Amino acid sequence: MDWLGLGYYVVICGLLGLAAPWLGRRWVRFLAGAAVGAGAVLLLPMLREMLA
Repeated sequence: MDWLGLGYYVVICGLLGLAAPWLGRRWVRFLAGAAVGAGAVLLLPMLREMLA
């Protein structure tokens, strides 16, 4: 696992999650975005492997 890539996606997606006002509080929006970023880093390589 690439820890730098994981950290990058968690931070970037977390910051982008702050732009979603319908999720409520700021920390909830950041955590939701961070979860999406972590999921992308962890699951997309497996998906790429399955499709290749």
